[in-house]
Amino acid sequence: MNTIFKNWWKILAVVLLFYTIIGGLLFEAPRLAILNETIRNLHFHVPMWFGMQILLTVSVVFSIRYLRKSSFNNDTWAVESANMAIVFGILGILTGMEWAKFTWGSPWSGDPKQNAAAIALLIYFAYLLLRNSFEDRQQKGRISAIYNIFAFATYIPLIYILPRLTDSLHPGNGGNPGFNAYDLDSRLRLVFYPAVVGWTLLGVWITTLRVRLRKVEESVAEQENEPSLLESL
Repeated sequence: MNTIFKNWWKILAVVLLFYTIIGGLLFEAPRLAILNETIRNLHFHVPMWFGMQILLTVSVVFSIRYLRKSSFNNDTWAVESANMAIVFGILGILTGMEWAKFTWGSPWSGDPKQNAAAIALLIYFAYLLLRNSFEDRQQKGRISAIYNIFAFATYIPLIYILPRLTDSLHPGNGGNPGFNAYDLDSRLRLVFYPAVVGWTLLGVWITTLRVRLRKVEESVAEQENEPSLLESL
């Protein structure tokens, strides 16, 4: 019973994702101009960006904490949250390209929002490359933490501000109304909100597993580096 209470959010994630997949594919979808059946992708494409944003926020918080207190836990949470955020970002771009193919006529039209998302991913790919360029753990942790803070500060205007200042096909940018300006009726809301929570919880779940794996690897490495009792005699 204690295990169930402890892992309630994991059970919730599985239930919500199962509901999202079934509801997103089989529930009746409203008929909107141009979008038609492609509106179902709303339950898969948009939650990826919600998940990415939340995980990047977690990552930068732990980077700030690392600069205040250098610890393996803070550094691990920072990098693993960023790793999962990148996965969500890639899935977000791929689902967006599939959507754009049917609604814009091309998977990649050079839209400012698409370009900004690609640049944001490149910035965080550089974060991972930067980490791998250092051997010293303290140096790796501090420099990558500083980079992560600046990367997040760049990500926010890149995704949420700059695309709104120019013409864009993407909803909510360049004068193009977002879905809140359309009739996001109850049929969409019934699936969309659970989808956002479900996909985000899945991302957090995978991140916690990755953090635990890193801690196990660290513990094993420390034991291997410790001299045995016979060697110390």
